[in-house]
Amino acid sequence: MDDRPIPAWVPTDQTIEHANLSDLMAVAGVTSVQELHRWSVDASSTFWGAIVDGFDIPFVSPPDTINASDNPTAPDWLPGASFNIVDACLDHAGDAVAIVAGSTVGLERITIDDLRSRVAAFAAGFRAAGFAQGDRIAIMMPMTVEAVVAYLGIIAAGGVVASIADSFSTDEIAVRLSLTEPVAVVTQDAAERAGKVIPMFDKLPEDAPRAIVVDSGAHGGRVDLGDDDVWWDDFVVSGAAYESRAMSADAHTNILFSSGTTGTPKVIPWTQTTPLKAAMDGRYHQDIHAGDVVAWPTNLGWMMGPWLIYASLLNEATIGLYADAPTTAGFVRFVGEANVSMLGVVPSIVAVWRSGNLLQEDAWPSLRVLSSTGEASNADDYRWLMESTGAPVIEYCGGTEVGGGYITGTVLEPAVPSRFTTPTLGLDFVILGEDGQPTDTGEIFLVPPSIGLSTELLDRDHFDVYYAGVPEHGERQLRRHGDQMRRHPDGTYQALGRVDDTMNLGGIKVSSADLEGAIGELDGVTEIAAIGSPPSGGGPERLIVFAAGRDDLDPNALKAEIQQRIRAKLNPLFKVHDVIVVPSLPRTASQKVMRRTLRSEYDG
Repeated sequence: MDDRPIPAWVPTDQTIEHANLSDLMAVAGVTSVQELHRWSVDASSTFWGAIVDGFDIPFVSPPDTINASDNPTAPDWLPGASFNIVDACLDHAGDAVAIVAGSTVGLERITIDDLRSRVAAFAAGFRAAGFAQGDRIAIMMPMTVEAVVAYLGIIAAGGVVASIADSFSTDEIAVRLSLTEPVAVVTQDAAERAGKVIPMFDKLPEDAPRAIVVDSGAHGGRVDLGDDDVWWDDFVVSGAAYESRAMSADAHTNILFSSGTTGTPKVIPWTQTTPLKAAMDGRYHQDIHAGDVVAWPTNLGWMMGPWLIYASLLNEATIGLYADAPTTAGFVRFVGEANVSMLGVVPSIVAVWRSGNLLQEDAWPSLRVLSSTGEASNADDYRWLMESTGAPVIEYCGGTEVGGGYITGTVLEPAVPSRFTTPTLGLDFVILGEDGQPTDTGEIFLVPPSIGLSTELLDRDHFDVYYAGVPEHGERQLRRHGDQMRRHPDGTYQALGRVDDTMNLGGIKVSSADLEGAIGELDGVTEIAAIGSPPSGGGPERLIVFAAGRDDLDPNALKAEIQQRIRAKLNPLFKVHDVIVVPSLPRTASQKVMRRTLRSEYDG
C-alpha cells in the first residue's frame, strides 16, 4: 500500500529564496532541513548563540556563555546576563506598526512608539500602586490591545504575569488565583462575542485580589467595583517615561497552567529565555519576517497568547487582533483588510469556515503561511484550506512546558494535510514503544536541553514529572511529554493524541479528573469516566463519558445533566459528544480506572 499522500502545497523557488530557513542553512553550511536540524541539536550552544545574536537583545550585562551546565535536566541558559525581554520587543522603529486591532467598526493601528507609551503608563501604575519586583498580577480577559499592554507592562516593571483563560468558570479562576496568589488581577467589565455579552469582572471569585478593570463598552453599563478595585484609566499613569527593570535570564515573567492527570493543573513558570524559543519557532517554522502581520485567535490563558506577542514583536512583525469570534464573517474580512501574512488556526475554526462557505476566492491576498496547533486536524478540511488560500498549513505541536513546538512543518517542504515533517530546531525527540524500544508508532520522549523547556514547576517536583522512570536510551537523557506519534514511511509524522488521561477539547487541555470532578454525583450512577476520542476521519477530540450504575439509566437524560454541570462548573466550551452506560468500569489490580481500555473499545 502506498503511504504517500499527495501534498496540498509545494514550495516555489520564490518561497525557498525568501524563507528565513534558507538564510540559516547558509550560515550553518547545510543544504537540507534535516541537516539543519541535526546541526541545531549537535551544536546546541552554537545554534542558540546564533539565535540570541539574531534577536539583538539590548543587554544591560551580556551573558558569560550560552549554557553553563552539562546537566541536560538542569541547563543554565545565559548566565550572567541582565536584561528585560520587553525592551527587545519594543526596540524597533517607532513608526512601525506593533498591533493592528480589528472590530466591527474598522481597524486601529498602534505603532511601536504608541505601544511603548502605553506599556510605560501601565508599568508606572504598577510602581505607583506599591507593587514590587516579583509580584504577580493575573490577567483574565480576551486577547485585546489592553491585554497586550498589561502583559508587557507587568514584565517591564519586573512583575510576573499569571495567565488565566477568560473562558474559565469562577471555580476554575479561583483555583488558579489560589495557586499563584497574585496581588491584583487585570480584567474587563464584559466581552462581546458573536452578539452575546459575556461577563468578565462578575466571574471573579469573592476573595479575588483587587481588580484593574477595563471599561469595554460591551456591558451596557458599568459594573460595580469593590472598594479596592480600580478602573484601568485610573490605574495607568499617562505620560510616564518608559522604564524597565533589568533581571537575570532565569527570572520568572509568566506563570501558565497545564492540566495533568491528578485533577489540579501544573503551574509552569516561563523565564526571560522562554520568549526566545517562541520567537525562534515563529521566525524559522512559521517564517515570520519583519513587517509581517501575524494573527492567531487565542488568549493569554494559553501559551499561544504569549507566543503570539513574542513571535511577532521579537521578529519586528505586527500583532493582529480581532475583537469578535474567529468563526464570524467579520474575522474573515479582518484577515484580508489587515493584510495578515501569517495566520494561526485550529481545526474547529476551519471546519466552520468551510461548512459556512465564509472563505471567498482571493479573500486573503497577503496571506503567505497558515499554521495549526491545539487540536488534531482534519485532513480534508486542511486540504480544502490550502487549496482555497494557496498557502501552506504548518502543523505545529508542543506545549506550555516547551515554550513552543517540538514538531512542526516548514515552508521549504511540501505540506501534506495533518502531517508534520520535522522536529523543531534546537530540540530532538524519539518515539518509543511500550517496551522502551524505538518504533514508528508510540510515545514521544523529548531529548533535552533546549531553550524553552521548563526546568521547574511551582506546585510539584519537576524531575518526578518529566524525568523519573523514563526509559534509558543510550547516553541520551529523555524527557517525558505524553503525546503519541506515528512516523510514516514517507518520513512525515501524524499526531495520535495523549497517552495519559489528559484530553484536548477545542484546543484546551483538560484532565479526566477535572471533568469527572465537575460532573460530581449523579442519581443512580455509581462511577463515571471521561475520555477523549478523535473521530475516525481525523479532527478534534470528542468528549465521551462512561457511566456505570442502575440498569434503567437513560443516556440522553444523563448527557443533558452532565453537559449542564460541565458548562456551569468547568468550561462552557466543552461539549459532551456521547454518554455510554456500562455495567462497570474496567480497573487495574490497584483499582485505577483503565481509561485507555475504554478509549480503545469506543474507538473500535
